[in-house]
Amino acid sequence: KKKACEYIGINSKSFELPGDTSEKELLELLERLNNDSSINGILVQLPVPDYIDPLKVINTISPSKDVDGFSPYSVGCLNLGEKGFLSCTPAGIVELLKRSDIEIDGKHCVIMGRSNIVGKPMASLMLNNNATVTITHSHTRNLKEICKTADILIVALGQKEFVTSEYVKEGAVVIDVGIHRDENNKLSGDVLYDDVAPHCSAITPVPGGVGPMTIAMLMYNCVEAVEI
Repeated sequence: KKKACEYIGINSKSFELPGDTSEKELLELLERLNNDSSINGILVQLPVPDYIDPLKVINTISPSKDVDGFSPYSVGCLNLGEKGFLSCTPAGIVELLKRSDIEIDGKHCVIMGRSNIVGKPMASLMLNNNATVTITHSHTRNLKEICKTADILIVALGQKEFVTSEYVKEGAVVIDVGIHRDENNKLSGDVLYDDVAPHCSAITPVPGGVGPMTIAMLMYNCVEAVEI
């Protein structure tokens, strides 16, 4: 993120806090940054320690500086189809689809995972682009059958190489949001790439797929924040 800021000419500041920083201290820092007119955007690297309430942290960031797009205000704008900061990973995925000339309008999109960071905002954003959306989660029955109906399958499970070709219909587009690092420092996703790729019309790799688009949309939000 720092390198991306440098690359496009954004001045970034990092606050690397000790591991025993209290919730009160973190919230006070965020309030100072909210009130600093030289700061246009604020993001907190999640996850925070267990003793800090992440919702309190997100709620403390001024909506006009919420470049991650996580605040209730930003989420509300997304759900209403109003202009606001978009959650970076879902926004990056939609931008990737559009720039790859992959049609969204009228397509069936299955999203595997219902997190507040990817799954839920992804569903709203695809709905805003006129897709028909299904979300699957840990209580979903007939998971393989549902996934095999997807024109666009977006996988954000957090389970290494969970999705095989048995989950994918021929010619589908597969977006792999997962990222896992093994003991040899090798990265892989939620999709078993070599098994699934021959059955897809398009598939994102890990690394080098969704990750760079997330950073790109974060930079976009930072530029937008200057104009607010």
